[in-house]
Amino acid sequence: MPTDALLDRFLTGLVPLAPVAVWAHGSLAGGDYQEGRSDLDLIAVLDGPVTPRTVWRLGLLHARLRDAPLAGQLHCTYLTPGTVHDAGRRHVTWAHRQLFKRTVTPVTRRELHAFGRVLHGEPPRHLLPPVPDAELAGFVVRDQRDFWRPAVRRPHLWKQDVWVDLGLLTLARATATLRDGRLISKREALTELPALGAPGEVVEDIARRRYGTPEAPTEEWTARRAELTRDYLGPAIDTLVASYG
Repeated sequence: MPTDALLDRFLTGLVPLAPVAVWAHGSLAGGDYQEGRSDLDLIAVLDGPVTPRTVWRLGLLHARLRDAPLAGQLHCTYLTPGTVHDAGRRHVTWAHRQLFKRTVTPVTRRELHAFGRVLHGEPPRHLLPPVPDAELAGFVVRDQRDFWRPAVRRPHLWKQDVWVDLGLLTLARATATLRDGRLISKREALTELPALGAPGEVVEDIARRRYGTPEAPTEEWTARRAELTRDYLGPAIDTLVASYG
């Protein structure tokens, strides 16, 4: 499979940087991976400080993979044993074909403990501190309030598939986490959305694009879908934040 071939090339290329561990999270670890549609979300723990030379070598590694099938969907954040405990720290990350820095969120950390897939080395429980329930819930509420709610006010975003999909699925996953303390997959989130009052047409559209063979959308449907999503998502987020914030 192209996924396995890409992971093998990546892990081989990472050997000179002495990884202590490499883990998969997200759909690749949680059983909802769709080859060609899902991202390959990885965390690597390197043995030693991430120096400018390390960053250069990481950039070179990913550049050498750029022509491989699915390479654009491979995302990896690089930690070290000395930085893995700092939940607020921004770490060197390769995603969307570029290097930048971002944190490893409480959701990702909890995923790694709950069902992280070990691709190399030590398991997450040996290196990564556990995430308290209150920390996880606080992050989920802030993410809905401070990122997704303002985004609803930007109409042009919601004509894009990725915003519709992630907006609704993230709401359903946030609801399950805050209500039940569970982390659920995107497939499970789809089954939650009807009970949460999400527009059925949009839920069916997401399901077709993620798990079926979708037709090219018309301009009329794209505009209608955006309107349906925004009309639902704004009040739904407000209710969630008011209930758990």
